[in-house]
Amino acid sequence: MLNHVSIGVKDLARARHFYDAAMAPLGYKCLYESAEALGYGAKAPVMWLLPSKSPVPADKASGLHFCFDAARRADVDGFHAAALKAGGHDNGKPGLRPDYGDNYYAAFVIDPDGYRLEAYCASAK
Repeated sequence: MLNHVSIGVKDLARARHFYDAAMAPLGYKCLYESAEALGYGAKAPVMWLLPSKSPVPADKASGLHFCFDAARRADVDGFHAAALKAGGHDNGKPGLRPDYGDNYYAAFVIDPDGYRLEAYCASAK
């Protein structure tokens, strides 16, 4: 249903450092770069980062988060580790989430701008 999303970030270079690291284990990379935007995806950009002087304030209670597909559980683990190493914060260690469904394996982080991110895999491996 969604074609892409765009989010405002305070510092595009800092965001690039974080998203390059966090997206790599999932098979995503920066496919577009300019002074006005970064676009991440596998074949085409679907997650856009735009510099903003007034990004939407992070609010854990808002329910807003972005979930990225992972092919394998090891990719979810890699996303979590890389995100933390690149300046993100833990918001849920990798593991099964039986309340969400059978084989729902996910990890949750918060990026440097406060956006909540998830990597998810439905595979049993």
